[in-house]
Amino acid sequence: MKPAAFAYHRPATLAEALELLALHADSAKIVAGGQSLVPVMNMRLATPAELIDVNGLPDLDGIALRGNHIEIGALARHCALADSPLVQERCPLLAQAAATIGHYVIRQRGTLGGSLAHADPTAQLPLVAVTLGAEIDLASRRGLRTVAAADFFLSVMTTALEPDEVIVAVRFPVAQPGEGAAFRIFNRRRGDFAIVAVAATIAVAHGRITGLRLGVGGVAPAPVGYADICRRFVGQPADAGRIDELGQAIGDAVDPEDNARIPAAYRRELAQALTVRALARALERATANPQGHAR
Repeated sequence: MKPAAFAYHRPATLAEALELLALHADSAKIVAGGQSLVPVMNMRLATPAELIDVNGLPDLDGIALRGNHIEIGALARHCALADSPLVQERCPLLAQAAATIGHYVIRQRGTLGGSLAHADPTAQLPLVAVTLGAEIDLASRRGLRTVAAADFFLSVMTTALEPDEVIVAVRFPVAQPGEGAAFRIFNRRRGDFAIVAVAATIAVAHGRITGLRLGVGGVAPAPVGYADICRRFVGQPADAGRIDELGQAIGDAVDPEDNARIPAAYRRELAQALTVRALARALERATANPQGHAR
């Protein structure tokens, strides 16, 4: 199918883009990589009257270390997240997840901001943002505001982004020394969206868990972080038995919708199994490099 007719704008500055959004907020869409928006426009699931192309905006694709965070511009491509030595070293969970997105062409075109704004509940980058507690900067003509990832994703493809706002940057906390990370995804074919995905980090000292973060995608209308469960295991021995207990706890906690195509029980079992696999790999990385930044 072909998209409905629309007016095309290519602003040269962020200020110009924000002016256009303020003028056409209820009928406009931002486009960058177009890997999510263009297909839904072609199927006429979205029919914006105004399309605002932000690819020409300067300084929105950078990746930089800012204190204890990595700040990434909204126009950073998936391939840049996966290939950046800084992201691989200081925020390895993000690099690992980005490397699993779609196929080569999609990773070359798709952007961090686009993925977060689209908010598919099975997408990799929203899951990592929630798991790590990322902060998302939103700009409008009214000013700049920051929203925690846990508060940004509201439901299926629904976010806290106002019609006149655009994502400009995202900050992810850096990995701590002795922390390992792992991302596990289960899908029908390589490149498909996940049926279930799990993101995990674990920090270990003297054989005990000192830090733990877990998130699961594909089991709810938005990615879910399980901070309460993680807190229960901090201070406990970092061993296979504890990982199995964590997997069981996540399997018991997830509450996916039941449908004939993918039963809820199947997603629960996947969530449990992928949690165990992700944590086992993260623990292996943490213990292999206890003083450094484990990848």
